[in-house]
Amino acid sequence: MNVVKLELARGLGRHLRAGHPWVFRKALEYVPKIPAGSVVDLTENGKFVARGYYDPHSAIAVRVLTRDPRDTVDAAFITRRVRQALSERTALIDLTDTDSYRLIHGEGDGLPGVVVDLYAGWAVMKLYSAGLTPYRPLIIEALKSGVPGLKGIIGRDEVGRDDVDEDDGRGSGKMLYGHEAPELIPIRERGATFLVDAWKGQKTGFFLDQRENRYLIRRLAKGRDVLNCFSFSGGFSVNAALGGANSVFSVDQDPEAIALARENFTRNGIPAEKHDFLAADVFKIIQSFKEEGRTFDLIILDPPAFAKTQRAVQAAIDGYASLNRQALAILRPGGLLATASCSARVNPEDFMGAVREAGFKAGVDLALVEERYQPPDHPVRLQFPEGKYLKFYVLQSV
Repeated sequence: MNVVKLELARGLGRHLRAGHPWVFRKALEYVPKIPAGSVVDLTENGKFVARGYYDPHSAIAVRVLTRDPRDTVDAAFITRRVRQALSERTALIDLTDTDSYRLIHGEGDGLPGVVVDLYAGWAVMKLYSAGLTPYRPLIIEALKSGVPGLKGIIGRDEVGRDDVDEDDGRGSGKMLYGHEAPELIPIRERGATFLVDAWKGQKTGFFLDQRENRYLIRRLAKGRDVLNCFSFSGGFSVNAALGGANSVFSVDQDPEAIALARENFTRNGIPAEKHDFLAADVFKIIQSFKEEGRTFDLIILDPPAFAKTQRAVQAAIDGYASLNRQALAILRPGGLLATASCSARVNPEDFMGAVREAGFKAGVDLALVEERYQPPDHPVRLQFPEGKYLKFYVLQSV
């Protein structure tokens, strides 16, 4: 195997030896002129540190695949990683009443930049680096040979991005293998049914990372009036209704998402006409509820990522504080606030600080009753704290 050797800037080898999978362009002694996807060996004082693939178009110049010099990055290597991920999923997730989960979670599964979600036998693949383009055929073959009952593979590439978890992912998909997937794929999640737009919906079509949190809302919603902000296709809303909520009000700016949410209610045998669906700006609708004195027992805030660049972090923290403060103004005494952040750059301490500030400014005392992060199919390697992006807190007004 002809591998280009790249010398690291002084002192940076220890981060890779500890397991961090990213090497930024400025961490290299020199930037080579080699094709995207070239296998490179990272060295320190000429000694091997790690092996990865090169991306000339990204600030992350090299993504590490292995720290074992005996590993050859080939079809067998990719297949081993895919099968290991599948083995871990089936061991850690209860699939009794669920047929959809994340199969490959990038850095968390040793395949940085690769995301594959399975929806009832259909795989949706996103590659977040131009350096992965040469490996696409190998990943497809690994999925074909390693995933039992695979119906097909839809490609939803976001080549050239540096944030696996912070894109809005609205590009159109294309079939990479198998028969044409349906426009909307019906899936089962904890016994509930959802229609997923894997072709052009956000991310890969559904937010699988909130699966267990949706199920939690099902348990908490009984007898409550629920407001689901940024409701997308109604995942939290359906679970609230299945859990026995008195009423569910779903708000999202996207009319297509609201239409799909209404359809998901019907699919689950829930009379949609007994609940409210509105395509509107969340901030404006909260203000209108405040003005008319309308309140709720359970409010769910699951907004898109507020911080898509490092420069936007402080503005994002301020935005979370403002959003939660406004929501608390229409939360009944003793009510529950379920609030989430999917911004990887906003750490749990800063997000909790924003919520704490919101409570202070709203004059509401809050008690934390649930604190959750990513489910087992979105693993976070301890050496890669950037991978811990999802925060989900349930707080009670006391």
